[in-house]
Amino acid sequence: MTDLVVTGGTVVGAAGSQRADVAIRRGRVEAVGPDLALDGTPTLDAEGMLVLPGAVDVHTHVRLPDRRHPRRFSDDLAAAARGGTTTVLTFNNPGTGISRRGSRSLLVGLEEFVTRTEHQAPIDFGLSAVVTGQQRSALAELPELIRRGVPTFKAFMVYDFAIADDVLPRLLRTAADHGGMLQLHCEDPSIIEPLVANALARGDLGPRHHAFTRPPEAETAATRHAIELARQADAPLYIVHLSCEGALEAVAEAKGRGEPVYAETCPHYLTFTDALYADPDDAEVMKRVISPPLRSQLDVDALWAGLRDGVLDVVASDHVPDRLDTEKRLPAPPFPEISNGAPGIETLLGVTYSLGIAEGRIGIERLVDVLSATPARLFGLRSKGDLSVGRDADLVIWDPNARRVLSQADLHHTSDFTPYEGLEVRGAAVHVLSRGREAEVGAGRFVERRR
Repeated sequence: MTDLVVTGGTVVGAAGSQRADVAIRRGRVEAVGPDLALDGTPTLDAEGMLVLPGAVDVHTHVRLPDRRHPRRFSDDLAAAARGGTTTVLTFNNPGTGISRRGSRSLLVGLEEFVTRTEHQAPIDFGLSAVVTGQQRSALAELPELIRRGVPTFKAFMVYDFAIADDVLPRLLRTAADHGGMLQLHCEDPSIIEPLVANALARGDLGPRHHAFTRPPEAETAATRHAIELARQADAPLYIVHLSCEGALEAVAEAKGRGEPVYAETCPHYLTFTDALYADPDDAEVMKRVISPPLRSQLDVDALWAGLRDGVLDVVASDHVPDRLDTEKRLPAPPFPEISNGAPGIETLLGVTYSLGIAEGRIGIERLVDVLSATPARLFGLRSKGDLSVGRDADLVIWDPNARRVLSQADLHHTSDFTPYEGLEVRGAAVHVLSRGREAEVGAGRFVERRR
């Protein structure tokens, strides 16, 4: 017997849209079509609304619960659900609360992650493990990690836990041999490090110098190098948080050659420019201390074109729940010591919809493609990302006519600020269902994935 029918809405998929009902049974889509509601069947009215597959956010740094913060994992995932995201993948990199022992081993880290998140999640979630230069057995453990349902993992070309350049080809090849895919943070330390040293020597310590020492050239050079390494290894490559036109051109060229290179960008790179770093208030500048930093308006325009034309595959939040009273507090330390990142888990769909659809930059089907269908496909979430029969009934009833102003006071994430404060947006989630039910803590499942 059907459990619920969503009636009267426009059901949107990556391949097209239709006015239809969605029947849900046992947490999955049972049917999509006209007049599915029978007498006595519970219904949810979506008249005049869009019915979207829930967003799949594949790039977050949600922090693990601990004794001081027992609800921070569940609260951030609940915030994601409020904004229209129904599946979250998160990293266990240094800074997310993983133990020292867990950070030293991919398999120990997985076991710790699963144990500490048990019964914590209101929506479905998974782990994208972080591979660091401090893990002695990473290459040996990778096949077992993939077998246990974690086929995607991130490495960094910068920071003190970066992967050595001569290890990257083996990491790419091992991943490919076992059905995995490497996600890579592409910035070139040989460009960044001298700029940082020179800034410090001049006494340029303020937060804005973080951006000045991480120019687009560093991202472009690293992206081109990573693509060449992946080509030589005959391996897929996923480039995270791409922010500039030069890196975008490198991805476009690789795709033109038929190489399995994929790239994501983030709402903040589609919204803001580096003009914000001119603000004399360090507290405001610190809200945008992220890596890579914000870029020029030309880069923003190029990213929207890349989304429209298919060069960019995914939009993800890169959510980091930093706080102004903790990680980003004043007085600011020298810029290399400032925590990188900003919150965005609750605003992913709203900001991208408003700037993309309401302002006519991309179509609604393309929005669903980059927020739901493609991330689900690339990251092995086979029951997610689409409202076709048999898939999980993860859906958002979206009011396209709603108007609101984003404010920290109205958000639910564990950070104490939003970089989108005061941004006027169109559209809002009216109802969000995770496997056919309203999200509630404990109902979310850890998802083992297969690419």
